[in-house]
Amino acid sequence: MNPTDTPQFTPISFTQWESDPQAFASALGASLTQTGFAVISDHTIANSVIETAERAAQQFFALPEAVKRGYHEQDGGGQRGYTPFGEENAKGASTADQKEFWHTGRVLPDGSAYASVMKPTPSVTEVGGFDSASRDMFDALDEFGNTLLSALALYLELPVHWFHAHVQWGNSILRLLHYPAQEVAPPKGSVRAGAHEDINLITLLLGAQEAGLQVKHACGAWLDVNPSQGDLVLNCGDMLQRLTGGLLPSTSHRVLNPSPERAKFPRYSMPFFLHPNFDFEINALEGCLAKGGVVQPAITAGEFLYQRLVQIGLIKP
Repeated sequence: MNPTDTPQFTPISFTQWESDPQAFASALGASLTQTGFAVISDHTIANSVIETAERAAQQFFALPEAVKRGYHEQDGGGQRGYTPFGEENAKGASTADQKEFWHTGRVLPDGSAYASVMKPTPSVTEVGGFDSASRDMFDALDEFGNTLLSALALYLELPVHWFHAHVQWGNSILRLLHYPAQEVAPPKGSVRAGAHEDINLITLLLGAQEAGLQVKHACGAWLDVNPSQGDLVLNCGDMLQRLTGGLLPSTSHRVLNPSPERAKFPRYSMPFFLHPNFDFEINALEGCLAKGGVVQPAITAGEFLYQRLVQIGLIKP
């Protein structure tokens, strides 16, 4: 396949989920099968929730460095709170990504069996409304992500709610991302985010109005992912790839440095990483194996997450 023949990301309207769920599931599954990515238009997440979270994120990242670092836990693996600029790298990369980020995690009920592995999210006092804005964004993406998992269940010929019990208490994370302006050239060989695959089941992405996101097609060409204002980007993570025996691929993607004329502009985005429960055992689905999927050794979601956090430099064993 020539690069000029590679597919473009035609948005899939979420309105089809209400009118023809099977057709929506088929379109979603086909896009993910081919590229690992899909663009969804007409999603149901309120603009007010998105805009409030975006403002809160920008206000937080504008705080003095010392204040932000007060929300950084050295031994937390970057799972909650703030991770400073230059701390994370793509798996196998020798240079750090040009970004900083904040993580909001799930609220657990009192007495939860997962309390020992899922810390609470710290409360930010310097930005009014930050906690509620990020929590509302987490909840909205968590709900919408569960709906998209229902569509994937249909595509995989599973019961429509098959995923729900397996992700109800998963270590899902809302990441508020800031790629600072690059008015001074970044270190040689570094990019805003190096080529990587996501760890989790699925990732939902909002924001990212500045260009730079690319996904690597199976032919080797890098495809630009430039959704229209208001569209949502969905991609498969490594856990979903493993669960489907590779039929739904977790494809490499990256965020390039800006062009010279856009270097003075920062880039913000809000990916939501949807995870299964820590003790969920990732085994290739029988239906996927029957269609040519490849089985890998069983591993729990918690074990898999730990391995990957070590590989990307957020846990120092």
